[in-house]
Amino acid sequence: MTEYQYLEVEREDAVTTVWLNRPDSLNALSIELMSEIEQVSRGFLNDEQTRVVVFRGRGRHFSAGADLKQRGSIERRNVVMQRRDSGLGARMIRAILEIDQVTIAGLHGAALGGAACIATACDFRVGSDECFAGYPEINLGMNLMWRSLPLCVHLIGPARAKRMIMLGDKEKAETLLEWGFLDQVVSLDGLDEAVRSMARDYAGKPPVSVQMIKQSVNAVSSALDAAVMHMDTDQNLLPGTTDDLKEGISAFLVQKDSPGLTINPMHGKLGMRSSTTDEVVFQDTPVSSANLLGERGRGFNHAMEILTQSRIIIAAQSV
Repeated sequence: MTEYQYLEVEREDAVTTVWLNRPDSLNALSIELMSEIEQVSRGFLNDEQTRVVVFRGRGRHFSAGADLKQRGSIERRNVVMQRRDSGLGARMIRAILEIDQVTIAGLHGAALGGAACIATACDFRVGSDECFAGYPEINLGMNLMWRSLPLCVHLIGPARAKRMIMLGDKEKAETLLEWGFLDQVVSLDGLDEAVRSMARDYAGKPPVSVQMIKQSVNAVSSALDAAVMHMDTDQNLLPGTTDDLKEGISAFLVQKDSPGLTINPMHGKLGMRSSTTDEVVFQDTPVSSANLLGERGRGFNHAMEILTQSRIIIAAQSV
């Protein structure tokens, strides 16, 4: 069995559960974690025993979405490599979509951005009554990519998909169930059993017939997806050149024009090609609790950890 650094894989009879296992980082989708999700998903092609694959998250949240701490390292590469690096998310989602077995996402806490994309790539979604999901990319000056926009449209329809993706709000479990994003909502304490029960139901059916039905339904519902979304990576690179993204990422971490925030131009520094770069200094800068996940205090510490570990990346952004 393959060993993973950021995943835990548990097998029980015909059901395999894949646990996202970066709880200290809210299971943020780092390059390494996404690569492992792609790898484990491809591995089910040669798995004769597994009939149902379940995706879950360790810790307080399913996943907070893409790991913004790594975005700067991607942007420092040339455009050719940026396109290839940015395509990892789409490859991961495609790998999940192409799993022959039935797939179920068990959601608790947050499922934001790329995590919502993972959920929509699964066949079914069971959520706890305290879970919430959303696409906050718009608030960061970014479009929804990873070829996941059609997946949202298929589940909740055009108008609600526009609302969910354009506004970037966090939608509660009750709303997600009403819209069709979630198939079932249970208490947090009952989530494990609800997911197991659904998995057992599908695992008990004839696997060849089940998998043929799944592939046929997916083919009918997604016939034009690739044609429409094949350039979404390039569309994502375009807003990356605008002030919207630069201001968006900064606003995700701190409030705009916050006291204690000092910006010093450093033209020609850090070897950032011809880009204008700034030194950003934080001193007793308030962080909006609305932009943080988790409990007050713990969320603040998480934001400060991001700032501490990403000084160069943040300095490379014009705030």
